[in-house]
Amino acid sequence: MESYSNNAYFWQKVDTLFLSSNLKISRKKGETHPNFKNLVYPVDYGHLQDTVSINSEGISVYVGSKGHSSVTALAVAADILEKSIDVKVLCGCTEEEVLDVLHFLNQTDYQKTVLIRRGNDIPGWSLTDN
Repeated sequence: MESYSNNAYFWQKVDTLFLSSNLKISRKKGETHPNFKNLVYPVDYGHLQDTVSINSEGISVYVGSKGHSSVTALAVAADILEKSIDVKVLCGCTEEEVLDVLHFLNQTDYQKTVLIRRGNDIPGWSLTDN
């Protein structure tokens, strides 16, 4: 059975989407969430303005200390209050920052998040003898 999950071609598309979009930082590391004052952002947070998401702001992005140039992972959040599943981009995050973002996103009983780490496997269906 051929595996299509977590391969380099998927991440190439994620990189293209991320790098071709306009990132706007709306909250800096250490700022509190506007609605939940107990939630403190562990890294900078913003949106890809010219993308489609469950809200009108665009895809959510958490930006770590390594900067804006590479996507580190994706976080998939299931929210029972919003009745939604949302994908969030983590870029430029160290391993510690990835864990901090996961902790931040999993603090409430209403939303739980899992991480999709960046993969670099090349699927067999893409290889040719030519």
